[in-house]
Amino acid sequence: MSLFEILSWINFLTLNLSIFLTFFFYILSVIPATREEKIGERSWKLCAIFRVLSDIIFLILIISILLWIWFPISVLNCRISENYLFLIIIAILIAVPSFYILIRALKDAGKETIETSKDTKMYGGIYKQIRHPQISGSILLFIILCLILNSLFLLIWIISLMVLITPIVIYFEEKDLIKRFGEGYLFYKKNVGALIPKFWRKDI
Repeated sequence: MSLFEILSWINFLTLNLSIFLTFFFYILSVIPATREEKIGERSWKLCAIFRVLSDIIFLILIISILLWIWFPISVLNCRISENYLFLIIIAILIAVPSFYILIRALKDAGKETIETSKDTKMYGGIYKQIRHPQISGSILLFIILCLILNSLFLLIWIISLMVLITPIVIYFEEKDLIKRFGEGYLFYKKNVGALIPKFWRKDI
C-alpha cells in the first residue's frame, strides 16, 4: 500500500470518527436536565464544554471531507456527474436555504447555541417552523460539500450516516426538552416538524 493510499484511508477513518464524535458530544451537550438528576447543577456547565468539543470536531469533519479532494480512496472515488457546472448550480441552490436556516437558527437560539441555561424559555423565530433547524442546515451543508467534491460515494455514505444518526440525536435531545418544558414541548412537538416545516398546520 502506497503512502497516498495510507493517508487516504486515515482521512476516511478520521471523517467517520468525526461524524460520530460530533453527534456524541452534541447529545451530551443537550441533555442537561437528564444529567442533572445524577450529578446536580454542574450538568448545565458541562453542557457548554461538550458543545465546544462538538463544534471543534465538526470543523475537523469538514476538513476531512474537503481533504477528499487530495486524498480520495481510489476504488470509492466515483463521480456524481460529468457536468460539474450543473453540480455547482445545484449546490448554490441548496446553499441559499441551508445558510439561511443555519444563520437564523444560531440567531434565534442565542447564547444557548453554546451554553445551555436553566432559565431559557422555548425558542421563537425559525424554531416555530422547524424543531431542529441546526441539524437541518448541517445536513444540507454536507450535501453541498459532496456536490462540490463531485463524489457519489461521499454523498451516499454521509447521507446514510445522517439517516442513521439523526433520529438518535433527536430522540435524546427531545427527551430532555420534555423534562425541561413539559406539556408545552409536547404540544410544540405535535405541531412543528422536526427537520422540515409542517406547511399544513396553523401557527402555534
